[in-house]
Amino acid sequence: WAFPWAGGQALARYLLDHPETVRGRRVIDVASGSGLVAIAAARAGAAAVTAYDTDPLAAAAIGVNAAANGVAVLAVCADVLDGDGPPSPGADVVLVADAFYERDLAGQVTAFLRRCHAGDAAVLVGDLGRRYLPYSRLAALASYDVPGLGALESRDVVRTTVWTLTED
Repeated sequence: WAFPWAGGQALARYLLDHPETVRGRRVIDVASGSGLVAIAAARAGAAAVTAYDTDPLAAAAIGVNAAANGVAVLAVCADVLDGDGPPSPGADVVLVADAFYERDLAGQVTAFLRRCHAGDAAVLVGDLGRRYLPYSRLAALASYDVPGLGALESRDVVRTTVWTLTED
């Protein structure tokens, strides 16, 4: 989580390019890592942003990074994937990036996103096309060429897509 993965970079860029997506809305960022996407949502005018991660060091980093960027982001160390939908008080927009690299995790994330969507939250996903991305439930919104991390993606630049969850 300590570096900007491709999906997070693309999703953050999308939010800054399309601030109407989050402006004035309650936003949660799941598996937030460094907080890059959450910070972009706050900078784009979200009314409130909560960033969730299971790693206490990530939650601490989110707080430091949000302060360094002059935005308010509530960092919460918690696993929210097994709940009934977004944590209380709910969310208008749910964001997740780079969480489809492992079968079990991707299944949990997909189920969570479907519950959020069923509760009328807009869902945006940033991902470079990993194996367990639920393509049949997604529609592409935009694609970006972003710097890759050679150790993870084996390329210096990776084409990364921002998706929205569609009806089943």
